[in-house]
Amino acid sequence: MQVEIVEDYIDISKKAAEIVKTQIKDNPSSVIGFATGDTPKGMYRELIKLYNNGEVDFADIKAFNLDEYYGLPKENPQSYHYYMMKNLFDFVNIKKENINIPNGMAESIEKECEEYEKKIQEVGGIDLQVLGIGRNGHIGFNEPDLKFEAETHFVELDEDTIKANSRFFHSIEEVPIKAISMGIKTIMQARKIILLAFGKEKGEVIYKAIKGEITPEIPASILQLHPNVTVIVDKETASFL
Repeated sequence: MQVEIVEDYIDISKKAAEIVKTQIKDNPSSVIGFATGDTPKGMYRELIKLYNNGEVDFADIKAFNLDEYYGLPKENPQSYHYYMMKNLFDFVNIKKENINIPNGMAESIEKECEEYEKKIQEVGGIDLQVLGIGRNGHIGFNEPDLKFEAETHFVELDEDTIKANSRFFHSIEEVPIKAISMGIKTIMQARKIILLAFGKEKGEVIYKAIKGEITPEIPASILQLHPNVTVIVDKETASFL
């Protein structure tokens, strides 16, 4: 595990975007795992700049999102489908048929999970997975105490996650309490992973994730066992290390 400490959020975003750019330049048909939330937004802005400058081409990549809320249609502004379109995909030349995001409105969630996992395996797995980290150590929507061996699955969100995500909704009652998520096993099969975190509020959980015991209570701690992980944090987060 490689830890890179940069000055601030802007530098995290630029560093992460450069890693994605390099991955795509090295392999134009790369399979990229994308994340949502506040943390990767800056990286997406930087990728759009790189695309507009002709420095990166998304034409042949395949995209797989980590997760999606259960019960939100893709047109809902709080869905992760909507997030990805408005933060990246609408502004680059990715083919629509190469965008893969779990369907939170699927009639059979079990079947949706199985088919999503099958799609990932059919393209040979994830080449580069982008991750953020929740305050309780979750990656994707893999909450504490879930089995590490899980593949894409249906999850019930922790109270901490619901509270944290309520800032995106008008009220906490509107926050979905269930989601579809890539599992830890699927994430760990990615050939390369970048984990992004910034701010003092993420400092303690980053410390536990990269220096603490490997335990399902801190799902991100399993990344210590991955052969190719780069953790990019700012100085505030790194002050806990």
